[in-house]
Amino acid sequence: MPKNPKGKMKWVIGLIAIAIAVFIGFRYVKGRQSRLPEGIVSGNGRIEAKLVDVAAKEPLRVKEIVVNEGDLVKPGQVLVQLDTTTLESSLAEANANLAAMQESLAVAQASIARQKSEIELATIEADRARKLVAQGAGSQRELDVRTSQLATTQASLAEAEATVKTSRQQIEVARASAATIKTRIADATLKSPATGRVLYRLAEPGEVLAPGGPALTLVNLEDVYMEIFLPASEAARMKLGSEARLTVDFEPDRSIPGYVSFVSPEAQFTPKQVETKSEREKLMFRVKLQVPRELASRYVERIKTGIRGVGYVKVDPSATWPAQLQNVITAEAEPQSRR
Repeated sequence: MPKNPKGKMKWVIGLIAIAIAVFIGFRYVKGRQSRLPEGIVSGNGRIEAKLVDVAAKEPLRVKEIVVNEGDLVKPGQVLVQLDTTTLESSLAEANANLAAMQESLAVAQASIARQKSEIELATIEADRARKLVAQGAGSQRELDVRTSQLATTQASLAEAEATVKTSRQQIEVARASAATIKTRIADATLKSPATGRVLYRLAEPGEVLAPGGPALTLVNLEDVYMEIFLPASEAARMKLGSEARLTVDFEPDRSIPGYVSFVSPEAQFTPKQVETKSEREKLMFRVKLQVPRELASRYVERIKTGIRGVGYVKVDPSATWPAQLQNVITAEAEPQSRR
């Protein structure tokens, strides 16, 4: 018997209708699962970290760079050594000047001791001459000579004491100069200011760095954050310190705890003339979600900046995190193996 084409068409239409219903139901269920509870907002962003330049304070030649791009560095680790030959010569000269001034001080102090002894003797002789004149057994001329010698010796003592004072001041200046040169020599050893990774190597041995010229750029892996953009209506409800969660695209089933550390006081996307409500709704504000330093320090070897993800913020402290954000990474947990 010939097949009924109308019946076949009904079956096909029925199957299509069932498939559409299943698809719509699946999308509805997924939408219900991913829908955020009231009081929680979200925005797209990426993992970022502060950049730190390792730079020279003064123009010096690069002697050695001991790290390469991609190396993980710790606070205080030596990264770059600049040539300090000229500074070391200046330090040797400053130390020689300091030694000469200390010798001059010793001579002036010895002169004071001698002058004090001479004053004692001149005082005794002047007193004796005065008594002899009073008794009529001495001449006035002798008394005048002894009195003049005493005054001269006392003036010499005052001069020697002034010399000692000046020498001490000069020694302090020389010590400060030597200390300054030592500090400059110490500053020629460039060390890491934080735990981070070398992002750029900007100089090579033999190059002369300008004052403030960077030799390396580091990514500070202890200062990690995500920036998201939220509408004005949501940003207005947000407070500094509000609880946050961060997820990354390659591992969406785990979340990173954080907090709001910055809300921009100015809109990032502002129409030239904000007059209507529809235009005001276009205002977007930058929000910074900071990862706690102790958590970032725990996972420094796994942190990769530039990875995209989603940031979530509680604008209502009483809101409850949804199930997909309950699997939180903590500082106490053992880091997983590097991917």
